[in-house]
Amino acid sequence: MNGQPISGASAGAGRIRRRGGAALPALVLGAALLLVTACGGGDGKASDDKGKSDSGKVANAASQAVVTIAPKDGASSVATSGALKVSAAKGKLTTVTVQDDKGAAVEGKISADGGSWQPLQHLAGSTKYKVHAVAKDAEGRESAKDTSFTTLVPQNTFIGQYTPEDGSTVGVGMPVSINFTRGITDPAAVEKAIKVTAEPSVPIEGHWFGNDRLDFRPEKYWAAGTKVTVKLNLDGVEGRPGVYGKQTKTVKFTIGRSQVSTVDAKSHRMKVVRDGKQIKDIPITAGAPSTTTYNGQMVISEKYEVTRMNGATVGFGGEYDIKDVPHAMRLSNSGTFVHGNYWAPSDTFGSANVSHGCVGLRDARGAGDGGTPAAWFYDNSVIGDVVIVQNSKDKQISPENGLNGWNLSWAEWIK
Repeated sequence: MNGQPISGASAGAGRIRRRGGAALPALVLGAALLLVTACGGGDGKASDDKGKSDSGKVANAASQAVVTIAPKDGASSVATSGALKVSAAKGKLTTVTVQDDKGAAVEGKISADGGSWQPLQHLAGSTKYKVHAVAKDAEGRESAKDTSFTTLVPQNTFIGQYTPEDGSTVGVGMPVSINFTRGITDPAAVEKAIKVTAEPSVPIEGHWFGNDRLDFRPEKYWAAGTKVTVKLNLDGVEGRPGVYGKQTKTVKFTIGRSQVSTVDAKSHRMKVVRDGKQIKDIPITAGAPSTTTYNGQMVISEKYEVTRMNGATVGFGGEYDIKDVPHAMRLSNSGTFVHGNYWAPSDTFGSANVSHGCVGLRDARGAGDGGTPAAWFYDNSVIGDVVIVQNSKDKQISPENGLNGWNLSWAEWIK
């Protein structure tokens, strides 16, 4: 075989030709290929991918937390109190939002252990609500739930008729007084739905007179210039079984200058003190011995330039019927007024008590004379001003007779 060319197969088994250079041994090239395979793929790559896949399954596993919302999704005629509840099992609540169809939020609180949420207020009637709740399990994975429901449509309702009027400026004795159109058997629920605040801030408490009237006041008369805000959130409050509030209203009023007038029935005089300084001393006539004037702190609740006073309306039969009483300001629901008097002799004022229980000031018929004491007092008084009667031979006025809760001590008021 000397001198015969080597066959292609035999030559290929021994060496591989490099273009423009020497041939590489086949074993060296094979080792290189094996090295590349081991670093860039093969069994090693499959093992790494399997590990990553397992890790991904753990990271993307479903949360173990379970959110429960009552009432169920789509429920209707839901009670406005006590029905809405959110809870979490195998996890803790992190977010709960409840909104009505206008976007107004319902205040609520998540429990300390994160296991439950409850609203801090009642819901409105005839309203659709949406609930969104999120909980996390021990691994921090979130679970969320969304539902909606609609509250009941009340068949029987009530509202609160309030005083003073929105935007008014009143005297330092003016309480917030709310008279309900139906008797209330759950006063705590109704009172919770009414918030009265003042600027500058002062403690304000409510007091019930019977089951249909709720008044609010501070311990002492309001400070001059105080801004008071009343929020009535009665819509949906069950004031008595099957009877729901239907009122949402914000009322604001301002306390004007301070004016407190003190009537001394014995000396027949009234001293008017404004912002701590006496500005007037007016001769008056109070109730006659058989029809004495109540003692106590009274608040002007109405003003009439001219009004009719008929004794029959307040238990005096036909003793009097005066069709044109001038400059009259109401102090009680039972008919006590401070008013002008043109029919008594001028020397009566400051010397005798001749009225049927009212406080009378000298005046002219028709309220046309602005120079009389009654005209001056009328022009310089506002609703909410305080008139205190002393030294009358009568009892103290009942606190519910007019806007006269100041006749209760603070301890009695908040009891």
